[in-house]
Amino acid sequence: MNQPLAYVHPGAKIAKNVVIEPFTTIHNNVTIGEGTWIGSNVTIMEGARIGKNCNIFPGAVISAPPQDLKYKGEETTVVIGNGTTIRECATIHKGTSDRMKTVVGKNCLIMAYCHIAHDCLVGNNCIFSNNSTLAGHVTIGDNVILAGLVAVHQFVSVGQHAFVTGGSLVRKDVPPYVKAAREPLSYVGINSVGLRRRGYESDKIREIQNIYRILYQKNFNNTQAVQILEAEMEATPERDEILQFIRDSQRGIMKGYFSNS
Repeated sequence: MNQPLAYVHPGAKIAKNVVIEPFTTIHNNVTIGEGTWIGSNVTIMEGARIGKNCNIFPGAVISAPPQDLKYKGEETTVVIGNGTTIRECATIHKGTSDRMKTVVGKNCLIMAYCHIAHDCLVGNNCIFSNNSTLAGHVTIGDNVILAGLVAVHQFVSVGQHAFVTGGSLVRKDVPPYVKAAREPLSYVGINSVGLRRRGYESDKIREIQNIYRILYQKNFNNTQAVQILEAEMEATPERDEILQFIRDSQRGIMKGYFSNS
């Protein structure tokens, strides 16, 4: 904490055992929790709320004003959960009057050069690979993985346990538990590997597969598929979550993949 080559504003609230490396700048109205390490040349601006045991690598910028012409300087925040790692030159902007905050959950890994724009809500245990970018107002569920160079359109939602392959353009909502790939982004199966790693049993994985077969592989439109799922499949937390995600979708969910071969 006693780092003479770093600047820490007197109004910042820093836990006693936080480590701050040289040439870092921490502005007023910042809170940083115990056990967090801040690398050199990091900039943490007003409104940052950083949890315990985080690691923020050189060149990262946290809580800069949003790149939104509607922003008028209102007091908003960035909230970073405990145990999250933010790698080199990642940028996370604070909220606007829409949600008033940008949130990154607990135990996330945000790799180098990622960008999380204003008013995004990112769940726990997410991994964003290098250069992945979220536009404003995006919602990401828990345990989501975005591979490198993924670009997510504003106001899109990605459900929990989804996996999006590298270089994808995410223009539509991505439902929970699925793998998304190709151009335009399409359903290519469920994220069975990720689900097994997180303790899902084979019977539960088959149930989720059966739900998405009806939704994506039986030539029903979304309205018909939802009606069939409600009428013919037993109510479970996973089924109900998928149905609710479809009902709540504002941009519409991504389509299934159809090969031309």
